[in-house]
Amino acid sequence: MAQQAASFKAGQSQAAAGGSVLHGLARNRFLILGRAGMDLYADPPGTRIEEARSFAAHLGGSAANIAVALARQGAAAELITRLSDDAVGRFCLAELDRYGVGRSHVRLSGGERRASLAVVETRGEDCQSVIYRNHAADLALEVADVEAIDFRDFGALVVTGTALAEEGSRAATLMALRRARAAGIATVMDVDYRPYSWRSWEVAGRVNLDAARLCDIIVGNDLEFGLLAGRAEDGLAKARSLVAEGAAIVVYKKGENGAVTFARDEEIATGIYETRALKPTGAGDAFMGGFLAALAAGQPLRAAVLRGSAAAAIVVARVGCAPAMPTAAELDSFIASQPEPCIA
Repeated sequence: MAQQAASFKAGQSQAAAGGSVLHGLARNRFLILGRAGMDLYADPPGTRIEEARSFAAHLGGSAANIAVALARQGAAAELITRLSDDAVGRFCLAELDRYGVGRSHVRLSGGERRASLAVVETRGEDCQSVIYRNHAADLALEVADVEAIDFRDFGALVVTGTALAEEGSRAATLMALRRARAAGIATVMDVDYRPYSWRSWEVAGRVNLDAARLCDIIVGNDLEFGLLAGRAEDGLAKARSLVAEGAAIVVYKKGENGAVTFARDEEIATGIYETRALKPTGAGDAFMGGFLAALAAGQPLRAAVLRGSAAAAIVVARVGCAPAMPTAAELDSFIASQPEPCIA
């Protein structure tokens, strides 16, 4: 562990590292808060949902996918969520065990609460994804679910914006961020804006901005930073300003045009790796896992962003999200076989 911490200091400038809080990433122990559920992929790949006669079941949900991505990279990953107390919830628990994701902070909800279900296609174009979120179990997360957690046992808390969409889970998420900051560990946010989960653009923007201001690392796309700004066209300026307001690292993703990463004294433009995409889903979760694991391993900021981009390129070329997440060896091999991406 001491060697990892020294590597982190050597690999990051003080400006990019954001001080001692981000040094805790070298512990390589992550708490991830948010959605877990079941994904049903129309099978075989290329089949449209309305024509399918069979489906392949996988673990899904943004937080669960990030947790799997980190575990595949050798990190210790623990999930904070709620699942339904039924067969689908038990499927998710078994999948978390299979991937080596800790679930001591996963609670079961009864009644009408149900684990999320996504019915998805493996198609590069016109990919349909139908997500069932009525009375979602993960949104029943309560403040009591995070009060008993000792955040000092971890190096970072990762939250997804989806968890902020309803009052109960919103309060629990904001409390988790505050407790993590009080414990001196890094706080990380994937804005993960899903319009269907929110009453309005304005409410989503205000709540997500409140959470972002509690975070050391913020990752989102152009629309999501526009959400934080209050106007879609002001996203880039907002991403830049969040560092001035106190964030250590802000990653502004631009899809096929790469990303711009802001830190205290630097601005880094990066491209994306070429790949033959089978589907568009899972890229953001893979990016987060690869990016954070690289920072935890002491890689410089630019290399960490590129490692996240490589993980995203791998995942969109495979079936599923959680099962598509690459191991550290697979990611190393992919990066070694590819030229460094050109900046668009």
